[in-house]
Amino acid sequence: MRTIGGAVMAVVCGAALILGAQPGVPAAASPGGVGGMRQGDHAGMKGTDRGMTASAVDDVNKGEKIFAGKVGPWTGEARLVDMMTQMMRSGVTAKTAARFAGRRHLMLFLTEPATGKPAAGVAGKVVVTGPDKASSSNVTLVVMGEHIGADVDMRKPGKYTFKADIESAGGKGSVVFSYTLK
Repeated sequence: MRTIGGAVMAVVCGAALILGAQPGVPAAASPGGVGGMRQGDHAGMKGTDRGMTASAVDDVNKGEKIFAGKVGPWTGEARLVDMMTQMMRSGVTAKTAARFAGRRHLMLFLTEPATGKPAAGVAGKVVVTGPDKASSSNVTLVVMGEHIGADVDMRKPGKYTFKADIESAGGKGSVVFSYTLK
């Protein structure tokens, strides 16, 4: 039962991270439309209000880019979001955020090269191999808006390798990329 509770918590928090990354959602979710801002807090402001470009704000919300290139017939981009950092930004207590230490949300954005639009009907799995090479996890990539993603455990520093296998009615593809966690 404890495993199910943990899985439900991971899904709920993953969904909260995705919703928090959507433009306008944090501001609209709180009274006064300021995203729960306090004096000196810039969390509810647009990126351009702080001198950041809109793309820089998107990069913060969508995590760190760890891959860009071809994935079968699609153009792909993989990003990692540090869930603990994202939870801290959202205003939860340090104790709550600490439960997400070592957890990352892997997002894989796939687009149709001819149209530049998100690929439709894609599904996949990813095998994540950790720095010790002895441990790996096999996770299902779930459709989450414009990307497919999954929460992955990355507690140890070192090189992680991701092998993603993707398919849809429009084709199949696979890709291998790595990321070094410091």
